[in-house]
Amino acid sequence: MTLDEFMQQALRSARETRVLRIAPGAVAQVGEVYCGSFGGRRAVVVADTNTFAAAGKAALDSLLKAGVACEEPFVFTEPELHADFDQVLRLDAMLSGTDAVPVAVGSGTINDLVKLSAHHAGRRYMAVGTAASVDGYTSFGAAITYQDVKQTFDCPAPLAVLVDLDVVAGAPEGMNASGYADLMAKMTGGADWILAEAAGEDPIDPVAWDLVQSRLREALADPAGVRKGDIQALEGLVAGLMMGGFAMQYTRTSRPASGAEHLFSHLWDMQHHTHNGTIPSHGFKVGVATLAETRLYEQFYAMPIEDLQVDRLCREWPDWPEQEKRIRSLGCEPHITEKCVEESRLKHIDRQRLAAQLERLRTGWPAVRERLRRQLPPSGEVADMLRAVGAPAEPEQIGISRRRLRQTFYPAAYLRNRYTSLDFALRAGILDRCLEGIFG
Repeated sequence: MTLDEFMQQALRSARETRVLRIAPGAVAQVGEVYCGSFGGRRAVVVADTNTFAAAGKAALDSLLKAGVACEEPFVFTEPELHADFDQVLRLDAMLSGTDAVPVAVGSGTINDLVKLSAHHAGRRYMAVGTAASVDGYTSFGAAITYQDVKQTFDCPAPLAVLVDLDVVAGAPEGMNASGYADLMAKMTGGADWILAEAAGEDPIDPVAWDLVQSRLREALADPAGVRKGDIQALEGLVAGLMMGGFAMQYTRTSRPASGAEHLFSHLWDMQHHTHNGTIPSHGFKVGVATLAETRLYEQFYAMPIEDLQVDRLCREWPDWPEQEKRIRSLGCEPHITEKCVEESRLKHIDRQRLAAQLERLRTGWPAVRERLRRQLPPSGEVADMLRAVGAPAEPEQIGISRRRLRQTFYPAAYLRNRYTSLDFALRAGILDRCLEGIFG
């Protein structure tokens, strides 16, 4: 099956997106795709100053050429735009005064802002991607910072998505590398799903798994080509990112496309982490965390999981009041602590359930370990891939010390009501030993 055939097959599994076009020069087809999706409705292009120059003006020209009536473009002029709820409210105010369909021209931030605001306005939208930097173009939900917490708001994906590979090839340095690193996270995210299924927590959905995983290695095969702006390498990368979004549409959850590595990034976001005066990209943070997670899995392989002392582990397992006390003793910022308590309360299990889960993992470990090894390349290979694409591999490259990275593992484990490798390590009583093995 060719890549185009696979994408069209994947499109049929999507719940919301009906049109996907990825090609060089595709921005000239915005008007055609828009008319096929929205008919004669008015449009409004939404962009920032950079993305308007890169593709927004061309998208507007294509719409006008196709006979689409257009509002004055809405262009964010902030030098560093973030996906904050206040920006959503600005878009809400603009859309409340028109019935126009938003056409989001940009990458992750613009797309998430428009996605949520269009949902507030009760209408669908079109996305015109300008970089291979995120998997969120086609995903259900928008990642928005609200009251200092990065949250995913439920809202439908765009009705139509168009990506011009020539524009993507000319994206600012690091953006496509960021998307590549985000795509790499599907390897550790998939490993976490394997563990969650093995633990009896979250069975793998075969359709979503196939969308994300079946061609993942192919999409990641040419990091140097992505860095050079090779069109074929970028096409594979963009397609891989779109598949992650389709899987999230299909399942209505981010489980198929992310695991514990994303929790590291979310935690650093909530801590307002900056490096050299700027916020490291989502993909760069996730890439560093993906390598850290791969090293954690390598520690798992070396542990005698088949010999777990289940009775002892269950005796030592805290009840909820004690667990809450441990979370509060981590010394995180108050808003992070409260989020960890809220989410961990939902996934806390009693000793009886823990015993059954650990026994299941203990007896099934040889087969699970073999499956994990097939899922994840060695950490040295992961590091080489990140370096080849021009993405950070080690935490210092994004301003995170080794000590801080080590300290991130515990709050990240509590940050979301989802079973990950971090829960496996905590419940099996091996996280401290694993961290000692990674960091010394």
